[in-house]
Amino acid sequence: MRERGVAWVTATPGLVTAVRAAKQFLTYVASGPFQYAVAEALALPDSYFDTFRADMLAKRGLLATGLADAGFAVFRPAGTYFITTDIRPLSTEASKNGDGFAFCRALPERTGVVAIPNAVFYDHREAGAPFVRFAFCKRMVVIEEAIERLSKLQR
Repeated sequence: MRERGVAWVTATPGLVTAVRAAKQFLTYVASGPFQYAVAEALALPDSYFDTFRADMLAKRGLLATGLADAGFAVFRPAGTYFITTDIRPLSTEASKNGDGFAFCRALPERTGVVAIPNAVFYDHREAGAPFVRFAFCKRMVVIEEAIERLSKLQR
């Protein structure tokens, strides 16, 4: 395994921006440290994964239903722990305008819940502008509290 360390860069603003973007994407796919965890996981009994799958499906179902009840258009995922939603059916100013960035910036102060604007993952940000995502890899009590808080968006 290759050693990894802390690095820094000094360059023109444009080059620093490019390096920062590359680093961000590499951080999400640098799987070397996870190889040991995967090796351990492969030794676990099937019952562990059955229980884990059932837990994640229950959390996905709870959050998807809660988001739909709060007024979001929900895209139920099949292979991730994020639920993508369309904010346009909501009654907030940012959601009516389909501005996921503004919606996500205002959401923590308004509800105490955090979402991620999907536009950051699009080459053409305007195509992803009205979509935001929520993670359901949380404790059930956290998901329940988030649903309760998000339900107030329509009121």
